[in-house]
Amino acid sequence: MANVASNIQDREESPDFAALLNETLQPQAKFSGQVVNGRIVSITSDTVIVDVGLKSEGRIAKREFGMPGQDPEIRIGDSVEVFVERMEDREGYTVLSREKARREEVWVVLERACEAKERVTGVIFSRVKGGFTVDLGGAVAFLPGSQVDIRPVRDISPLMGTPQPFMILKMDRARGNIVVSRRAILEESREEARSELMGQLREGSIVQGIVKNITDYGAFIDLGGVDGLLHVTDISWKRVNHPSEVLSVGQTIEVQIIRYNEDNQRISLGMKQLESDPWAEVSAKYTKGLRTSGKITNITDYGAFVELEPGIEGLVHVSEMSWTKKNVHPNKIVSADQMVDVEVLDIDMDKRRISLGMKQTQDNPWGAFAAAHKVGQEMEGEIRNITEFGLFVGMPGDIDGMVHLSDVSWEDATEDALKAYKKGDSVKVKILDIDADKERIALGIKQLTEDKMAGAMSGLAKGQVVTCTVTEVNDKGIEVSINETVKGTIKRADLSRERSEQRPDRFAVGEKVDAKITGVDSKKHHLTLSIKQREIDEDKAAMAEFGSTESGASLGDILGAALKDSKSAAPAEEAAPKKKTSKKKSDEAEASEE
Repeated sequence: MANVASNIQDREESPDFAALLNETLQPQAKFSGQVVNGRIVSITSDTVIVDVGLKSEGRIAKREFGMPGQDPEIRIGDSVEVFVERMEDREGYTVLSREKARREEVWVVLERACEAKERVTGVIFSRVKGGFTVDLGGAVAFLPGSQVDIRPVRDISPLMGTPQPFMILKMDRARGNIVVSRRAILEESREEARSELMGQLREGSIVQGIVKNITDYGAFIDLGGVDGLLHVTDISWKRVNHPSEVLSVGQTIEVQIIRYNEDNQRISLGMKQLESDPWAEVSAKYTKGLRTSGKITNITDYGAFVELEPGIEGLVHVSEMSWTKKNVHPNKIVSADQMVDVEVLDIDMDKRRISLGMKQTQDNPWGAFAAAHKVGQEMEGEIRNITEFGLFVGMPGDIDGMVHLSDVSWEDATEDALKAYKKGDSVKVKILDIDADKERIALGIKQLTEDKMAGAMSGLAKGQVVTCTVTEVNDKGIEVSINETVKGTIKRADLSRERSEQRPDRFAVGEKVDAKITGVDSKKHHLTLSIKQREIDEDKAAMAEFGSTESGASLGDILGAALKDSKSAAPAEEAAPKKKTSKKKSDEAEASEE
């Protein structure tokens, strides 16, 4: 037994046995997980059989030998590098991978390029969620949608299948992930072009650009590394309501640099500046009073814009649109793209404004009415509108005349007088006044009959003192009647010259009062009166007749003495000279007489 063990030990220690054992174990250590050279021995419709010198051949999917969507250019006998994944699978074949072999080779190159921030070449070959896949010479990378271009790309078809440079943003060998960017390459090239372009920009220069973005106020133009703003007012000499009417994203246009701020690098562009200014000949073509025609281009709340020729517009204010249609929106009179006749009313070359009129090209119905009718003429018309201040009655020529509230009735000058009328009624009126320039016709209904109350105001004049009857007492004063038809008002402040007596509650309905007329309204048959003014006038008259305050006697003293003198029958007393006494002495004298 010891001899057998000794023989085995001798064999293990012999060089021939060790070499044989190493040769037997070497393939497992050398091939598995390695990239080796193999020879193509067979090609089927979807599989390539490769011999790598092992006991069994290996199978590789045919698609791994070509670019996506292309047939691989391989033949039997070609030598290829493959990656040995396992020595044998269940069917006894060696598990090989051409794609992993290429990836292993490419990963080393890509890692170096990523560290050095160098560009790599790849081909976009398919679309995936969130972006695209790129073949970097055997390694598959992910290209996010936001990294395809500097601006959004609607159609990426022209970019697919075409070799182009990329920048590696991130690599993870353990997970086999690579993220690349085409935008970074474009931005780098753009920055270089931008620096070169910024040094060449000059105001007045004409350059080409691509419409990058469109907004309500204009469009941003890519000039090749730098953006400029083309404002909507600088797109064309004619009216442009929105830039999209003229421009579209991606369109190549020619523009002029009209302003360039080197501090903030803002560039203002213009298209219309490349064309001749139509306003240069406006003063020669259009003069005040000229009649022409144009197309409605825009309608606003205050009027309508009329294009007289490309780039030349004028405004027809709503007040100049129609002789008869007042207080209506312009879109009730005209419509967009409608051709209209206009007259030039005014031209402001500095502000580039032309004022136009439409109604001036039509007959003036107000002038025609003034020529055909006279003041005092009686007519009949339809009530077209009723307002708080009167009636509007239709007249010939599709114009309106107004019956003011004060001209509706002799008896009632309030809004109650309008209740007897309704819209659509036909009424007879008398023409009171015609003003064609101001487009006004004053009409009257009450003037068709005599004023029955005209005599009630006779004999009543301002400054006259009359006896009134209290008809109403309120906080503001009292209402009175002078006769059956004439009414009056005495305000609180006019009830007495003494502030303490200016109380309406001192008076009662039916009480008689004397007051001075301070105001007369003949149309309304109404008076304004004042008891206070009457008292002041009486005081002044008494002072003028019986004495003055300079003697020291008060008005009460004077009136008391005068009353005493009038009652006395003694001739001596009548002949006695007037003696100015104090009120106290006067009272004592009266007491002694009694």
